[in-house]
Amino acid sequence: MRKLKKINQNSILFIGFLLFLSCKKAKTDEVTSRVDVLPYYNEASFTPKWIDAKSDQLKTFHKISDFSLTNQNGENITQKTFENKIYVTDFFFTTCPGICPMMTKNMTLVQEAFKDDEDVLMLSHSVTPTIDSVAQLKKYALDKQVLKNWHLVTGDKKEIYDLGRKFYFVEEDLGEPKGLDDFLHTENFVLIDKHKHIRGIYNGLNKNSVMQLITDIKTLKKE
Repeated sequence: MRKLKKINQNSILFIGFLLFLSCKKAKTDEVTSRVDVLPYYNEASFTPKWIDAKSDQLKTFHKISDFSLTNQNGENITQKTFENKIYVTDFFFTTCPGICPMMTKNMTLVQEAFKDDEDVLMLSHSVTPTIDSVAQLKKYALDKQVLKNWHLVTGDKKEIYDLGRKFYFVEEDLGEPKGLDDFLHTENFVLIDKHKHIRGIYNGLNKNSVMQLITDIKTLKKE
């Protein structure tokens, strides 16, 4: 009986040791699976460019241009709004029955993760600005519980479409020219750093991709 008890104790100790090793390995994998520095992007193929943050190359590297739009509170939103801020941007419209509701739901995950962080903002552009008036955006914001760190914007259609295609590179039709009459519709979320550089692109319909976005924002904050 004593021998059996000793065997059982040894078995428990051995199982405990295996669990310890398993947990330790999982923890190690989690740490090593994340990059310490995010790459930069400057064209529609989103090929990563690994550049030192102090490099002179960044002085002429692709940046988001200046803009002037209006948010759900009737406030003028410009690059000044995002000065020394990290932000996540996307393109949507309030009457969208397809991908937009899921994108909005996933963007609220980002909002929740950084609701107390004044250095992280969100910027959603309406691709139907003639329909999405300030009043319509305000109603949408209230319905979706959009907080103060998330700007839903309307404005000049050409300016919004040029921002999406020429500066954020959100459409996937590489090499195919698009006009103002070609509808801009994309599920992509784009991460912008404090210096107006693109640092990541994510599938706004995929929760795992959005969780990676949240992780990457935390990495970016350490720069």
